[in-house]
Amino acid sequence: MITLFISLIIALLVVILVMPQAIPFLHRLKFGQEIREEGPEWHQVKSGTPTMGGIVILLAMIGSLIAAMITGDLESNHLSLLFLTLAYGAIGFIDDYIKVVKKRNLGLNSKQKLIGQIVVGLLFIWLSGGFTSEATYLSIPFTSLTVDFGLIYPLVALFWLVGFSNAVNLTDGLDGLVSFTAIPTFLFFSLYAWYVADEVGVALFAMSAVGALIGFLLFNAHPAKIFMGDTGSLALGAALAGLSILLKLELLLVLIGIVFVVETLSVILQVLSFKTTGKRIFKMSPIHHHFEMIGWSEWRIVGTFASISCIMAFVAYLFV
Repeated sequence: MITLFISLIIALLVVILVMPQAIPFLHRLKFGQEIREEGPEWHQVKSGTPTMGGIVILLAMIGSLIAAMITGDLESNHLSLLFLTLAYGAIGFIDDYIKVVKKRNLGLNSKQKLIGQIVVGLLFIWLSGGFTSEATYLSIPFTSLTVDFGLIYPLVALFWLVGFSNAVNLTDGLDGLVSFTAIPTFLFFSLYAWYVADEVGVALFAMSAVGALIGFLLFNAHPAKIFMGDTGSLALGAALAGLSILLKLELLLVLIGIVFVVETLSVILQVLSFKTTGKRIFKMSPIHHHFEMIGWSEWRIVGTFASISCIMAFVAYLFV
């Protein structure tokens, strides 16, 4: 257990030490977030807040390598997860750079982003043995039942990676929302990998994410001094999907990551409803904006969503 603690502390300290220097540096570079005009009008006060804070999160997660090397627990799965996270973070960085430097608020177009996610996803599946593994099944949570996808399993895994990275990206719309909801999810994966699956490297990786996000909250909780940007949210979403794939808990991620799933569904339903009926289901999507529009404060929304994530992670760990 001390090994997990070391991984958490290293990541936490990296963020605490680096972020105070990163925020004014990004300010000087004018790497401020442009707030979308179609979003809630009161978000305009956040315009100019530095973004790309995900760079520091990724730097802190690299610290998990240090913990693994110190304890001699460095494993191939650890490295493949770190590759996945850093590569998706790079896609997010390019997107953020276009937004804040080129002043194109939408960043990469959807096709460019999707191609990058697919290429990186396929590389991760290859590195983790997904094309040759016999574990081509999905486990039905809390049962002994499985569904074998055979040769098309790599496509299922790819869909999971792309889908969840975008789900977390959609959730990143309020101060601290992604961090507060992702921490219990990463913590679940870390404890499961350590105590149940005996995947030490995977456990250290997940715990480093917990430490990095706790540290990030010191600067990102409302009112945020910095945003993680797509650099952080795409990377974190991919990391969660990658953890679920390596631990064969893909479908369980739907439960413990229910906030991210609901956020994505709210956007899909909103678009489908408007295109088919001309009416909107929600006042604004993703759904966290709907709650803003009906008068909930940011703290109330974030607290509620974080509580749901904690409950789901706790229930999953009790019964998995």
